[in-house]
Amino acid sequence: MGCTFMLKSGIVWSHSFVSSCVSSIVGRMAAALKDKGRSTEAENVNNPQPGYLGKSAPVGQAPARGARTWIDRPEQLHHAVNVLAQAKVVAVDAEFSQVRSHVQGDTQTPSHRMALLQLAIEQHCFIVDTLRLNDLSPLAAVIANPEIVILLHGAGADMRVMSERGLNVAHYYDLEAASRSIFGQHESSLAAMLMRAFNIRLDKSLQRTDWTRRPLPPAMVAYAARDAEMTLALYQWLNEHYAWALKLHEYTHQLEPVASWIEPFLRGNVNVSPDAAIEEAKTQGIITSEADIYADCRTALARLTHPIHRNRLLRLVGDLSLTGMAPDIEPLLQSQASDDRSASARTLGRLGIKSAAGLIEPLLQDPVQDVRKAAQTALRALSGKEVRAPSLPSIRSADGVRSWTVGETTSSDDDDWKARLRAMLGE
Repeated sequence: MGCTFMLKSGIVWSHSFVSSCVSSIVGRMAAALKDKGRSTEAENVNNPQPGYLGKSAPVGQAPARGARTWIDRPEQLHHAVNVLAQAKVVAVDAEFSQVRSHVQGDTQTPSHRMALLQLAIEQHCFIVDTLRLNDLSPLAAVIANPEIVILLHGAGADMRVMSERGLNVAHYYDLEAASRSIFGQHESSLAAMLMRAFNIRLDKSLQRTDWTRRPLPPAMVAYAARDAEMTLALYQWLNEHYAWALKLHEYTHQLEPVASWIEPFLRGNVNVSPDAAIEEAKTQGIITSEADIYADCRTALARLTHPIHRNRLLRLVGDLSLTGMAPDIEPLLQSQASDDRSASARTLGRLGIKSAAGLIEPLLQDPVQDVRKAAQTALRALSGKEVRAPSLPSIRSADGVRSWTVGETTSSDDDDWKARLRAMLGE
């Protein structure tokens, strides 16, 4: 049965005409929604959403402030050591100022001078005046004791300035690294973690103040003690909810057994290129074929537990273009540690393993921003839109200058050397 519609203007439209108009509008809307979906997918690849997007453990209750003791005399230091030596874990934080030292003529090199060392245990924090006390050796009974776990948040700088005063940490957890494995590097600072764990805003206004001034105002002493105290509190929260991450970042300075030519790359103190290291290993009879290279890298990947060591190994695999390692790397895309997920995605992208694109794509929705960004970079490379050649390994000379050597090529393509130069500058 036919049906017509009369508009106020007097125009009469048939039912079939109206139906076709509605169908057309609906079709256009569906196409627009589909295009918007494609646009959203493209945005996920080109502009990953910032921040940590996953769930977090419940907010805890920060402990009440305990006693604080200022230490600037040898007898006070010995008493503090006797107390600290009874603890199983000690949170340590150092305050230092940057100074400039002259070497070889007028050249200046920045260095750091430790001004304070804070050591916190349950209900007590000792603030040691490392400028007034020349001999800090009694503290070795705590810091160099492998039976006592030292807690550090960002171990590098603190360990360097302590080492310069003869204090070498034997056994420690790096809480910043553990936090990074869970939430990513953008969420791993002490301030960010205290907000997450205890909903506490950490005052960092005095972070860059002059810690060598004496006497220190009470506000600065309290500020210094607070960092060590809250490092201890953060450890307890992490240990309760994320013990697996702490275990990953427990260090005793004993590297997992790997091939001798790989070990310097894992320690981060290598001064030769991967190719040069392999040539040296060949002259020593350690490597006799490409199969040995693959076997050594596979064994190392299976044995390594610390994310930073695995990350460095994967960088080495990428530098050597060991595409046959792809099946060994792909399981790391599902690792509990965000460092592993990021590093494996980047390496598969550098190696050009197109078959891994389907495994990498879900990481665009990873809770951790670092992983989403690594997946973005890898998928761009694998799609052919932004393929980059493996970075050329640099050689660091004794004076700290880096240099790159571009090998000879039989290619007559004039663009080849330009692409390699762009890869060098891009890295």
